[in-house]
Amino acid sequence: MLEINNLKKKFKNGTRALKDVSFKVKRGEFISILGPSGSGKTTLLRSINGLETIEDGEIIFDNQKINSSTLPNVQRKTGMIFQEFNLINNLSSINNVLTGVLNTSNKFFSMFYLFTKKQKLEALKSLQTVGLLEKSYNRADELSGGQRQRVGIARAIIKKPILLLADEPVASLDPNAALSTMMLLKKINKEFNITILCNLHQTDLAQQFSDRIIGLSNGYVVFDEAAKNLDKNINRLYS
Repeated sequence: MLEINNLKKKFKNGTRALKDVSFKVKRGEFISILGPSGSGKTTLLRSINGLETIEDGEIIFDNQKINSSTLPNVQRKTGMIFQEFNLINNLSSINNVLTGVLNTSNKFFSMFYLFTKKQKLEALKSLQTVGLLEKSYNRADELSGGQRQRVGIARAIIKKPILLLADEPVASLDPNAALSTMMLLKKINKEFNITILCNLHQTDLAQQFSDRIIGLSNGYVVFDEAAKNLDKNINRLYS
C-alpha cells in the first residue's frame, strides 16, 4: 500500500536529510523507524504526507504516485501524530479531535469551527476508542501528557485513515504513559487494520510492538528486517 523509491531530500541550507531511501509497506503492518537524531526520520514521514517536498525519487501510496494533484486524496487517507501533540490548549478535547476533519468540511463551516451532528458523534467515538470519553469537554491544557497524546491519536483516526504516521509519539511521555500509548497504537493497528509507520528512539518499544523495524542513519536505510532480528542489527544503527 506504500512504496518509497530512491527518495532524496536536501534542504536549502545544504543538509541532505534523505539519501536514496527505498522500502515497501504492506497493508496492516506496524513498522517502526529507528535512528538517532538527525537521521532523517521526521523528514521521511513529512515527505509521505506532503509536509515536505522531495528532491528526487517517488512515493506511491494506495496505487497512486504522490504529486500535487493526488496529494489531497493522500492526506484524506492518512493521519499524523506528533511528538508535541499539536493541540489547541483553550479548546476542549472534542473540538481538538474535530480539527482533524476541518479539511473535509464545508469551507464556511470550517472557518467558524461549525461541525455536523454526525461529525461530533464520530469525534466522541474516537475519544471512546482512545479511552477518553469522560474527558471530551475538558480543555486540552487540563489534561496530562499521556491524555493529550491520546487526544492527538483520536484526532488522527476520526477521518478513518488507512495509514497513520506517528512522529516520535512517546518521546515527551514518561515510561508508563509511553507504554500505554504504544499499546493503544497497536490496538488501533490490529482492530481497524490501520497501517502504522512510527518513528521511535526506544529500541525496546520498537521490538515489542513492531512487525518490522527500519533502521535509518545519516539519511540511509541501514537495515529493514523483522522486529525479532533487531538485536543483531542495532550496532549498525548507532556505531
